[in-house]
Amino acid sequence: MKTDLTSNLHKKQSSNSLALTLLKGRTLIVLALLLLFFSFATPNFLSTNTFLLLAKHVALYGILAIGMTYVIITGGIDLSVGAVVGLAGMIAGGLINNGFTLTMFGVTLYFSVPIVVLFTLMVGAFVGWLNGIIITKFGVAPFIATLGTMYIARGFAMLHSNGATYSNIIGNEALGNTGLSVFGSRVFGMPVGALILVFIAIIAGILLKKTTFGWHVFSIGGNERAAKLSGVKVDKVKILVYIFSGVCAAIVGIITASQLEAAHPASGETWEMNAIAAAVLGGTSMAGGIGTIGGTIIGAFVIGVISDGMVMCGVSEFWQMIIKGVVIILAVIVDQFQRNLQAKIALQARNDSKTEPKEEIKI
Repeated sequence: MKTDLTSNLHKKQSSNSLALTLLKGRTLIVLALLLLFFSFATPNFLSTNTFLLLAKHVALYGILAIGMTYVIITGGIDLSVGAVVGLAGMIAGGLINNGFTLTMFGVTLYFSVPIVVLFTLMVGAFVGWLNGIIITKFGVAPFIATLGTMYIARGFAMLHSNGATYSNIIGNEALGNTGLSVFGSRVFGMPVGALILVFIAIIAGILLKKTTFGWHVFSIGGNERAAKLSGVKVDKVKILVYIFSGVCAAIVGIITASQLEAAHPASGETWEMNAIAAAVLGGTSMAGGIGTIGGTIIGAFVIGVISDGMVMCGVSEFWQMIIKGVVIILAVIVDQFQRNLQAKIALQARNDSKTEPKEEIKI
């Protein structure tokens, strides 16, 4: 009887462990199934041109999602990233086409592309810093704080040109401000945006897994009070995380403007949803404390394949929005199921260790 109970217990544990393994690898499984489905639904889906187009889109979602991953791991959310994409593009486009006018002196300054890029990244960092300050110093919930800055950033993007588009932002050789288009070009056949994604992913992954800062990020998401008691400067880490998210969004804004050779204030609308979906699909828990950069990149590929695949299949843009919404909800539900299963397995392991028979030692 005891042997049967032990056997059943081991079978149950094996079943739970298998289910947990499948859940952890769910993003790769979903990606493989999507690739298989769209390869049959659209004949040219697995072509080189489609792959390069996919890489271009995944780069944008992936860079945004990396910043979002850091934010979500701390237990926060950043709804402003899509608006920062639009604002960054407008800042870069405005500086290239119109320069910076000093009204007092009646002079217009034109800057080289590296200076334009640096200033644009500073704008993204400022929005991230503002998010961090509002959340940490004023105690505003991340959802509300970043929702507010989303509207502010989008409003400034509109005001920058009164809602108009900056077109043909290629610069002028005589003014020394050409070269922005390099971010939308290809190197060795690969989109520059994809190469930037790889670089940021490597740096972000190392920081998250191999440094004290990364440990602080995880500890805040796991238990903020315990992290604070153990000496972690919670407010400082949170501010830095939101700054990083803002910089990632600004990079995406620059790449987008470069690819289109134009900047529109509405660029990046709803992209925050793609970033959140990619992070959550990749295993980042909305409850905080769990997440990987590698998983997020796979999640970005899933979002990219869904988006491009549906476009190639002629699916309506409205249905695309519905499907993405369903994907986000399902990802959160599966994440919660995984957390419950992990807790159940851990509890079973503790109970088993207590009930294991101890050998009698005879003297």
